[in-house]
Amino acid sequence: MSVVANRSIDVDGVDVFYREAGDRSLPTLLLLHGFPSSSHMFRDLIPLLADRFHVVAPDLPGFGQSAMPSREAFAYTFDHLAEVIDGFTEELKLDRFSVYVFDYGAPVGFRLALRHPERVTAIISQNGNAYEEGLSEGWNPIRAYWKDASQANRDALRAFLSPETTKWQYTHGVSDETAVSPDGYTLDTFYLARPGSAEIQLDLFGNYQSNVQLYPAFQKYMRTYRPRVLAVWGTNDPFFLPAGAEAFKKDVPDAQVVFFDTGHFALETHATEIAAVIRDFLG
Repeated sequence: MSVVANRSIDVDGVDVFYREAGDRSLPTLLLLHGFPSSSHMFRDLIPLLADRFHVVAPDLPGFGQSAMPSREAFAYTFDHLAEVIDGFTEELKLDRFSVYVFDYGAPVGFRLALRHPERVTAIISQNGNAYEEGLSEGWNPIRAYWKDASQANRDALRAFLSPETTKWQYTHGVSDETAVSPDGYTLDTFYLARPGSAEIQLDLFGNYQSNVQLYPAFQKYMRTYRPRVLAVWGTNDPFFLPAGAEAFKKDVPDAQVVFFDTGHFALETHATEIAAVIRDFLG
């Protein structure tokens, strides 16, 4: 089994924590986590891939073990998160890589592809959306905040940050909840409870509309450059619908789409199966 190294690196004054495994001479796979998680969500996947790939999984700024600068010192927008991760890849000299995107990791990863289409060799989207039809009604409270950024609408989103909601995100749509380790949602709850974290997450909820506005650009990128695309999707995701996975075929007709009978955090229950699909897809 390949050893997973836990490291940190300074990227333009921001300390970025990352997990790394596999020989650097192997093809690189960049893993980008989502809300409200961290690279910890890849704890089962990394060892299943590190014999064949150089696997790198950073924590986004404000998440996990990466630095959480104040909102006054750091603008919590998806453009800014992507800038930091872009700098991270350059610091590590990752000049060509496949990218695995999940949830928030999708708009970050697609921004990297827009900036450097020559660097991204393939896209693996695990419940990482790029199409309007992939957004469920679960986004309605956040959409209301986009339309009217009132304090009342902002406060209404605080329920998304509660321990109960975090656990629900992990267990909703899972046929056997005992298969979901409590470690993931318990750790996420710890990070969300840090002073200042709630306001950062609410800022990102508000800024998520910038990702939806960029969907046409993401789609044009795929039509233009035709990257290899694999969508591995939990069909019972309450936020990103299966239609969002199928939609990749509109722009990349030979995209592979594989569904699993599970929820949003599909790796919690199907890491082995997803790793097998990835190994076959990347070859």
